[in-house]
Order: sequence, then structure tokens, then C-alpha cells
Amino acid sequence: MEKIIELKNVGKSYDGKTKVIEDINLSIEKGEFVTLLGPSGCGKTTILRMIAGFESVTSGDIFLDGEKINDLPANKRPINTVFQNYALFPFLNIYDNIAFGLKLKKLPKDVIDKKVKDALEMVDLEGFEKRRVQTLSGGQQQRIAIARAIVNEPEILLLDEPLSALDYQMRKDMQLELMEMHKELGITFIFVTHDQEEALTMSDKVVVISDGKIQQIGTPKEIYDEPANSFVADFIGESNIYNGRMTGHLKVSFCDCEFECLDDYPLGMRIEAVVRPEDVDICKAEDGDITGEVLSVLFKGTFYEIIIQSGKNEIVAKSTDPVEVGANVGIKIEPDGIHVMPYDATKNHFKGVIESDGSIRFADNSLNVDLKKIFGENVPENPEGVHVSAFFDPRYGDLTDEAETCDITGNIISIIYKGDHYSYGVRSESGTDYYIDDDYLWNTGDYVGLIIPEDRLEFEITREEE
Repeated sequence: MEKIIELKNVGKSYDGKTKVIEDINLSIEKGEFVTLLGPSGCGKTTILRMIAGFESVTSGDIFLDGEKINDLPANKRPINTVFQNYALFPFLNIYDNIAFGLKLKKLPKDVIDKKVKDALEMVDLEGFEKRRVQTLSGGQQQRIAIARAIVNEPEILLLDEPLSALDYQMRKDMQLELMEMHKELGITFIFVTHDQEEALTMSDKVVVISDGKIQQIGTPKEIYDEPANSFVADFIGESNIYNGRMTGHLKVSFCDCEFECLDDYPLGMRIEAVVRPEDVDICKAEDGDITGEVLSVLFKGTFYEIIIQSGKNEIVAKSTDPVEVGANVGIKIEPDGIHVMPYDATKNHFKGVIESDGSIRFADNSLNVDLKKIFGENVPENPEGVHVSAFFDPRYGDLTDEAETCDITGNIISIIYKGDHYSYGVRSESGTDYYIDDDYLWNTGDYVGLIIPEDRLEFEITREEE
């Protein structure tokens, strides 16, 4: 297929320091339905606005049909946008709302009439030309916004969470209608949402974004079945996520048990195992690979959500058959129900520079370190100005609510449950992100102090540009 949009190393910052978007690389084919998916504030709308031309890029380039469009004004791009609030003109009737862009182009009235009529037929609102915006329901306003966008026959249609204001059933209906419109129009759709089910239902390709960075690109099935990391596994649908190790060829250990799997990594390698609740099979205790006690059973309409305590690990299962709370049950997990990902022990990666007194200055604090840990026995006579990176494993950090006693403080921005502990993302006041494993349950937004294990820090010399 032919590429229509390319983003190459695109970055965006508003104050020259804090990066909202960082090093985005993305190719979109002509006619694709691509969804940018991520939590609120992750940067997906900023990416959409840069493609549309409403925001400039701070670094990198955007290409349309192979031509760089960084400096091309929004009104010169063959792109139309449907906004979250629809942005209809309340003082104009439906005809004039849809015809607005065509009138700016000074098209003949008979041409405008035909295009408006065709657009209204496309969104199944024929005969609404004289209605006023205030008389329409939310779903009808959304359709008019789409009609106004497609009437200009753009090559690309951008949709910024256009279904967020609709009720559940209307959202379902509009999802199907948008998919049908995409098929009929044959143009490229770029859709922004934070709704995982919506993304998986509608898209040819899903781009998962967190904190301004792409976490994974793939088909809905690839994203769901083979998440690239624990963020994607946790954000897309429901997941059981456990730390473990490879114990042999196509064998993995987690939850104090060895399982066969379909992913092969080196013997002894630390991993994260992802098991979807629907892949947890509940059986008689004597038939299970592991056993546990049923803690809770919740009926969810088409299935029961069952939480089981096995040793120190919690396991969530989905089943069409209920079990009794307190029952002792067995659990079996087939090899194709286990997805194995390498454990990233170096995601706490911090840049620093050696000061004149031999300490290392980082964004949040300064450390007095034995420089032999960095240079070995050959410590330079004057190491001032040497750039270094420090690493520590998330297992070895700690959080405390006594923030005033800590050099580094911040707010919790993410929580992932790993069966017997929580993995926290904490953003410090300097904007640096730290990752800490902790048994205690905190809440998103909590202000905490970070205790960094100086004896567990590893260092390496780096170049300044890194």
C-alpha cells in the first residue's frame, strides 16, 4: 500500500524543556483506519493537531504523499477534522454548517447543493437542511460534524474523540456507522480515543501511546494477543501480569509454578508473563497446575469475573460458570494463553554530570559516589564535566508518605498490578519518571517521597548528546 502520512522523529514541547511528544515515528497508508489510543494527557490529540496543521512540530518532520508539510498552513492541507465538541456554528442551520467550507471556495450554488445533499445522505440525515443545531441530539450533531468534514472530499479525515459525548448505545451505533462510512468513502481515517474497546472494534491499525511516546503499533489482534510491554498489556483489556523467569526451552516460571509457553528466551532470563482472564481455566483442585481459594465472584452480564488467591498471587479469571466463594479450585493455563515479555530492569535510566567536588548532579539531586564504580581503578585526575548515566532495578526502590524526608518527591502517574505487588510510575517535580515496585497500595496522584537505593545504582559513561 502507498503511504499517505509519515511522521519522522517528531517531537513537541511548549516551553523548550518539557516534551509533550517525543521522537514519534509513524507511517499511515492510504485508506487505512488508524486509531491513536492512550490515556488522557498522553499526547494523542497533539499528534492529531500537528498532522492537521493546528500545531507546529518542535523537531522532526511530517510528510504528506512524500512531501514535507511542516510549514504548510492547515487550510492548504487536504485534511479535515471532526472535533470532540463538534464545533458546529449555532447561528447557522444545518445546510449552512455543512456548506460553510464550500462557500469559502466560491463553488457554484448547484454544486454546493448537490454536495450537501450527498453528505447528508451519507450520514443518514436527509431532509435536515433547514433544522437548527440546537434542535439536534448529540448523535445527530456528531453526524452533521462528519458531514461538514467529508463534504470537502479530504484525503484524510481526523476524528478527535468524536464519540465521547454520546451515551453507550449511541456510541455503539456510531462506531458501526463510522466503519461503514470509512468503507464507502475509501479515505484515510485517523481516530483518537482513550476507549480500548472502541479502538479494537474499529481499527485496521492501533497506535498505543503513553507519555508522548509510542508503546506499540499493530493490528487490534496483535495489540491484544501480543502486547509489547506491561503498559500495553494493562491498558488494553484486562490482564494478569506476573514477574517470572525462563526455566527452559519454551518453559516459564511464575506464580510458583512452571508452565509451557510459546515464547522462547534465554534460560534464567527475567520476564513478565501476561495471561488474559479468559485464558485462565478453572478446574477441580486435583487437576490444576496450581490451586487457590476463590475470593470473589462477580456476574458481569455475559460472564463471571472470579478472583482466586494462589499463594501470594491473585489470579483473575473469566468464566461462564459460577463457583462458590471460599471454594478451593485448580487453575490450568494452556501454552497459547501465556504471552512472555522481557523484563525491563533498566527503565530507571537517569543522566547526570560529574561536578567539581566529585559528586554527580542529576535532575533531582546530587550523589556522592565512589568514582571507581564508574572509572574502575583509572579515575581521571579531573573528572569534572564527564556525563554519566545511572540505573537501578525497580525492585530496589521504595516509596514513602514522609516526602519531607526525601531528596526526591513526586506524584504517582501510573499503577500496574503484578499479582503480588504494584508497579508504580512516579513523576518528580523536575519531570523525571521513576519506576518503583511496592507491596503497598497507593493511588494515582498521591504525593510521595522516593528512596533511591544508592548501593544498588549502576553507572556508565555517556556522551553529552545522549
